[in-house]
Amino acid sequence: MAERSENRVFGKRAQQHVVILASGDKIRHMTVRPWMVAVGFCFAGMFTVGYLAATSYLVLRDDLIGATMARQARMQHDYEDRISALRAQVDRVTSRQLLDQQVVEGKVEKLMQQQLALSERHGKLDALLNRAEGSGVDTPDTIPLPDEKPPIGERRADAAGAIDAIMGIAPQKTTQLAYAATGESVADRADRLFSRVTLSLKGLEHEQLNRIQSLTAGASEQADAIQAILRRTGFEVAEGAAPETESDTAMGGPFVEPMDPSDPFDASINDLDLALERLDTARRTARKLPFGNPSPQSSITSRFGNRTDPFLGRLALHAGIDFRVSTGTQVRSTGAGTVVVAGRNGGYGNMVEIDHGNGLTTRYAHLSRVLVKVGDHLEAADPVGLSGTTGRSTGPHLHYEVRRNGKAVDPMRFLTAGMKLTTYMD
Repeated sequence: MAERSENRVFGKRAQQHVVILASGDKIRHMTVRPWMVAVGFCFAGMFTVGYLAATSYLVLRDDLIGATMARQARMQHDYEDRISALRAQVDRVTSRQLLDQQVVEGKVEKLMQQQLALSERHGKLDALLNRAEGSGVDTPDTIPLPDEKPPIGERRADAAGAIDAIMGIAPQKTTQLAYAATGESVADRADRLFSRVTLSLKGLEHEQLNRIQSLTAGASEQADAIQAILRRTGFEVAEGAAPETESDTAMGGPFVEPMDPSDPFDASINDLDLALERLDTARRTARKLPFGNPSPQSSITSRFGNRTDPFLGRLALHAGIDFRVSTGTQVRSTGAGTVVVAGRNGGYGNMVEIDHGNGLTTRYAHLSRVLVKVGDHLEAADPVGLSGTTGRSTGPHLHYEVRRNGKAVDPMRFLTAGMKLTTYMD
């Protein structure tokens, strides 16, 4: 009995709530389930939270807006203060630049004058350098040419660019003025830059002088060497000798007082000009003399001096030297001159005689054919005829003589001098 009563209490199902909706004759039943109750509570909680949040916003809105505006106002004031500080710093830097600008411009002007002086010197040097190079005067490769421009303001063309470089102002970037004075002052930067540029200009000027002195020494050495060789052959080079042609003597212009010799550069220029003139004069003199070889690469069979005559068998003077050449070999002039004899001449056979001036003449004998005529002007190495065995000759060869004032001299002196002069002739 007890078990049956327990089953009634614990085994009984809970009664569900029913909602009855009546509309006229229609009656509807809706059973309320637990999940519906949970959903209802959730909606009610959300509504309550939203209502409370909206109420709080409406109550606190004015305070939030006021705090935001106050924060923006503080930020604006901070930016304005920073801009004012930057403007003040720009004004200070600008004031310092304006104070230093006059001094800087003076220094730049001085540097520009030095650059202009170097440019003028470069113009004066052009002609002499070209003349020296044309004369074959060599200088050490370690000395640079004086055509380099002074690096003023990183090689800018005007004084304004140099001032900008010193002041630390980049072109079209004025915002950097606020930071121009950081690290070192403008005066220190200017002094450092001007010191570097001045040293560079001084070094360039020193290199120019070294270049000129080196060229002068080279030209003087070559002129002295040529003059020494000419003296050994019995000739002196006249200082300031006239040029070869009349066109070279054409000159003129108004009289101007000579340059101040106290200037080292001008004095060096004058020395170089004189040295090159000496070299040109010595070379002109050497070109007029018969220092060439009438038959290059031919051996000598008989030298100048006494020897046994091949026809009479007794001692006789051999007035020249003989070259071993086959018939028809081209014979060349040993120097510039004018043909005075061209044809048959006794024991010489077919002979050409050339007058080289200064009392010097050369003879080319035993030719099989003469290629020039009297009055022709020949340059060194021009052909005069073809070798042969005409006249008093035992076989094909070239008889070559050098005569001074009509007296035979040893041609070997001139041939030897010519080989030495090759090194110094351009």
